[in-house]
Amino acid sequence: MVVTRIVSTSETIDIAHLAQDLTAMRIAPDELMILGDVVEFGDWTHDPHAIVFADTGWAGVWLGSEQADEFLLSECEWQLPSERPAFAQGMVSHLAVKLWLEDDRTLILVPSAMSAELEARLAR
Repeated sequence: MVVTRIVSTSETIDIAHLAQDLTAMRIAPDELMILGDVVEFGDWTHDPHAIVFADTGWAGVWLGSEQADEFLLSECEWQLPSERPAFAQGMVSHLAVKLWLEDDRTLILVPSAMSAELEARLAR
């Protein structure tokens, strides 16, 4: 799975103008992770020092809300956000994951090297 990573100042990230159809996850105050290869942002940040790059080091799976809830309730030891859409990250089933939670589905992202482990845990 390809994502686009954008690293800039938190102020610049705050005022970034992104298309509404993009899934953008604020993974740190100064960093966004956007689903897909959307490097051609141009000067959206007004920051000549912004770092914008396609990152192919991720694997992900979309689960329907019922399947995601069942998996996360049994494998996640921390409280998930109650509002949707929402981003969360932490350990789930002993894997470092990033979650994008929507009303009807959830994306679970892991580093590509951990994709087989995620697949095995989902199959239990």
